[in-house]
Amino acid sequence: MHTKIAKAKTLIEALPYIRRFSGETIVIKYGGSLMNQAHLKPLFAQDISLLKYVGLNPVVVHGGGKEISRWMTKVGKESQFIDGLRVTDSETMEITEMVLSGKINGEIVSYINAAGGRAVGLSGKDGSLFVAKKMDSESDLGWVGDVEMVDPELIKVLSREGFIPVISSVGPGAKPEETYNLNADHVAQAIARALGAIKLIYLTDVDGLLIDKKLIHRMSLSQAETFLSHPDVQGGMKPKLSSAIETVRSGVGSVHIVNGGVEHAVLLELFTDTGIGSMISTQEQL
Repeated sequence: MHTKIAKAKTLIEALPYIRRFSGETIVIKYGGSLMNQAHLKPLFAQDISLLKYVGLNPVVVHGGGKEISRWMTKVGKESQFIDGLRVTDSETMEITEMVLSGKINGEIVSYINAAGGRAVGLSGKDGSLFVAKKMDSESDLGWVGDVEMVDPELIKVLSREGFIPVISSVGPGAKPEETYNLNADHVAQAIARALGAIKLIYLTDVDGLLIDKKLIHRMSLSQAETFLSHPDVQGGMKPKLSSAIETVRSGVGSVHIVNGGVEHAVLLELFTDTGIGSMISTQEQL
């Protein structure tokens, strides 16, 4: 009996958030452990499908660096990195596109469809969704790019018709023969901006922002900016926090850094009072 009451209370707790976010666009960057743990994949798909059924417009963006490296090893090609960025020659770009826009994208779409959603796989090449340019870098990284322009019309049409867009981080250049490997975090950020999304959720391998060993659940922009110089903000968290601040400044309602290794992480972050990760918001009083 107590378990049933607890379940009912969880649903009641979710109700005001469902009402508040209904009709809004939420961009989810799919990554981290979630991509490598088989038992989490159908749970993520259930979360995304449920969001659509209760009136939200989820948009999934993904990369897949570990899977690209695995396939490069399979074909006998060594992965090379400079400052954490994959050197992408023409052959590596072919493998990258095959893995991201083919294997991983198709898998995510299949899981969401099996969970009752209506997912559609896309890359930047579809409907000129986004166009890339070669990344400015001291070293020549090959076909590594930055998002130059986003045309969100295709995503809006698909969302309006009940579909869930699933987007790989591969984009065309200005010329038909140009294809670029893009950072999926940056693609998610650019798409969230272009859509005027209410939220951007980064699913990562960490619980969120830890300061003095305590998880910071909510931050205003000014608080987040202060934390940038904190000694606990190191490694990959610093650029992620900086990117989150920039994204909120650009008009996205809030950015969330969430551990994708937690079962049903997306639902727990969106529909519970405290959430499970760290949220950066425009609000000064949280």
